[in-house]
Amino acid sequence: MARPQTDIEAGQKKILEIVEQLIRKRGAVEVTLQEIAREANMSQSNIYRFFESKEMLWEAIAENWFSDKVKIMEDVTASDLPVESKLYEFFARRFTLMRENFLREPDLFRSYCELGDQHYDVVIGYVDLGDHYLAMIISEAMDNGYFRGITIDAAVSYVNLMVHPYVNPDNLNQMSEKLPVEKLKTIIAVILTGLSADTETLLNKNKADLHLVS
Repeated sequence: MARPQTDIEAGQKKILEIVEQLIRKRGAVEVTLQEIAREANMSQSNIYRFFESKEMLWEAIAENWFSDKVKIMEDVTASDLPVESKLYEFFARRFTLMRENFLREPDLFRSYCELGDQHYDVVIGYVDLGDHYLAMIISEAMDNGYFRGITIDAAVSYVNLMVHPYVNPDNLNQMSEKLPVEKLKTIIAVILTGLSADTETLLNKNKADLHLVS
C-alpha cells in the first residue's frame, strides 16, 4: 500500500528540520544519511521512503532555503507595480530578507552559503530561475522604452553585475552595514536611465582604449 502523501510530507519536513539542526551544531560539514537516520530514530533505508536519493535530499534542502526568495520573485513579477518599482523591489525585497536571516543567525547563514558552494550544481538552477524572472521584468521595461538597442540577455547580464553586492550572500559577512537599500534605489535609477546601446558602445570603446594603453 502506498504511503499517504501527508505522511510523506510530514516525514520530509522532519528530516529537513533534522538536517538544519545538524548544520547548526556542526557548520558546513557534509551531513551523512547515517547521522540523519540516527537523529530521526529510523533506519537509514527508511530515509529513502521520503527521499529517493541523497541528491534529492539536497535538492529539497535547496528548495527549502530558496522558497521564500522564489515567492518574492513570483510576487514582484506578477504585481501591478510600475516597472521601475518592480526592478527595485525584485532585488530590495530579497536583499532585506537575506540580511534579516543573516542578522538572526549569522553562523547558520554562513553554513548554508558554504553548503551552497559545495552543491552548486543544485544552486545553479535557482540562479537561472532568478535570471528568468529578471528577464521578464526587463522585457516589460523594454516595452516602456528602457534598455534601447540591447538584447534581453545583455541587459540581464549588465543588471546582475551592477547589483551584485546586493545579491551575493557572501557580502553580508563583510559589507552588511555598507549596503543600505537607499543606495540600491539609486543604482536601479541609474541602470534604467543609463543602460542602452549607446552605453554599451561607450563601454566597449573604453575597454578597447584600456587594452591599447596596457
